[in-house]
Amino acid sequence: MSQPKHIHILGICGTFMGGIAAIAKQAGYRVTGCDSNVYPPMSTQLEAQGIELIEGFAVDQLNLTPDVFVIGNVVSRGNPLMEEILNRNLPYTSGPQWLADTLLRDKWVLAVAGTHGKTTTSSMLAWILEYAGLNPGFLIGGVPQNFGISARITDSPFFVIEADEYDTAFFDKRSKFVHYHPRTAVLNNLEFDHADIFTDLSSIETQFHHLVRTVPGNGLIVCNGREESLQRVIARGCWTPVEKFGSADGWQIDNQSHITLNAVAQGTLQWELFGEHNRMNALAALAAARHAGVPVAHGLAAMGEFKNVKRRMEIRGTVNGITVYDDFAHHPTAIDTTVAGLRHKVGRARILAVLEPRSNTMKLGVMKDALPGSLKDADLTFCYAGNLG
Repeated sequence: MSQPKHIHILGICGTFMGGIAAIAKQAGYRVTGCDSNVYPPMSTQLEAQGIELIEGFAVDQLNLTPDVFVIGNVVSRGNPLMEEILNRNLPYTSGPQWLADTLLRDKWVLAVAGTHGKTTTSSMLAWILEYAGLNPGFLIGGVPQNFGISARITDSPFFVIEADEYDTAFFDKRSKFVHYHPRTAVLNNLEFDHADIFTDLSSIETQFHHLVRTVPGNGLIVCNGREESLQRVIARGCWTPVEKFGSADGWQIDNQSHITLNAVAQGTLQWELFGEHNRMNALAALAAARHAGVPVAHGLAAMGEFKNVKRRMEIRGTVNGITVYDDFAHHPTAIDTTVAGLRHKVGRARILAVLEPRSNTMKLGVMKDALPGSLKDADLTFCYAGNLG
């Protein structure tokens, strides 16, 4: 009996690379990995799956002699293990490229891209396909509570992936999503973000157009019709049918959650989530699932049982009538729509917002002028200003 192929992942404890590790293990690979931050919860999740973790990037890890080293974008030149891999001309690849070459080649990939809502929309889409009996694989940058895991591989032809525009690796500065070759691509929205790697909005639009170039003519692009930035992306050239959402010439949803497609009624969304941003996410997921063969009525039934993602307005507890929510919004627009949705839900009740800016863009101070307006629906805000440039 032949030994399973062996991959060694550098930077394994990031959400994305940890997801790759999990589905590689499920697919029968021997998986080992290293990182400078090997600690729970990711370390315990990976070790529970039989994945050997090593603290740090010591050169003696070459003695593991894997078939290929899979490099996360946390790794840069000067990393001792990476330098020796280069010096010895050993085989290496990026996480997105390895995923595309080995596990996605024969899949119908449904990729969800955008500045906001990728995790939630991907989770909605995966759940709709699951509810319809299609048993999709998925790789999502969070934990959908309907599944309890962030990544899995299955025998199904369908695979849902959260398609990140962040760069791939130190040796491949293209966005991760250009590797996935989706048949169904969701362009959820597009604003300036990731100021540590992009100089302006136009440079991000260029990367999104690279994604558009990879979608086949028999595929579908589901595009937010309200975003001028995305209209510019499509105008650069498009070879694939486009369905818009959020505009009159496509999918629409009103404040009562009645859905239409080209002005024809499709049904009503009845669920636990709130906020205009989530209604838009739902439209995108329903349209993408419909392309994969799931009727809208089935999609709406699935959404009625959707439990959202951990840390997306997740209720952590209620004490003395005070409810504590945990949310992962990382951009002023996302913060604005999240707090506005909560205000609509709670009416005149007091909202105390606690914000810790954590993204690189926030830490650089690029968004600090937009932050006060994004929190306008809160009664009082506490902000950890030490993280602002």
